[in-house]
Amino acid sequence: MTPRLHIILIRPEIPQNTGNIGRLCAFAGLRLHLIHPLGFTITDRHLRRAGMDYWKELDIRHHESWEAFTRAEQGPDRLWLLTTRGERSIWDAAFQAGDGLVFGNESSGVEPSIHEALADRRLVIPRFGPDLRSLNLSTSAGIAAYEALRQLR
Repeated sequence: MTPRLHIILIRPEIPQNTGNIGRLCAFAGLRLHLIHPLGFTITDRHLRRAGMDYWKELDIRHHESWEAFTRAEQGPDRLWLLTTRGERSIWDAAFQAGDGLVFGNESSGVEPSIHEALADRRLVIPRFGPDLRSLNLSTSAGIAAYEALRQLR
């Protein structure tokens, strides 16, 4: 079965965030793509605890690099980059089934080449506290995923 949406995490560093996002993906029927290297081992107890019993239901793909991900079969039809450096809101995007939501890692985001490649599909989560920089990675993934799912319902 083709997933409605894909969540792509580039070099995630915090196992609890990845575990929570894995749980979200299992719960909502989304495919999770992990771009290596990871900042933890996939057997990390914090990852498993955050994902709890949902982990066994997770549709997950591992990729050695961004380049390997872009060449992989069963990937997204179209990519959206969630970033604090975007200008377009997730509320203004027209999501389609098969889209992928790309998230950088917790400390440094994504490299400039990915920003350039996805320049026309960079999105932000609306911010109401202008002095606040960003949300937690797993919170951001949940907000963006459910906005896309709301549009696809």
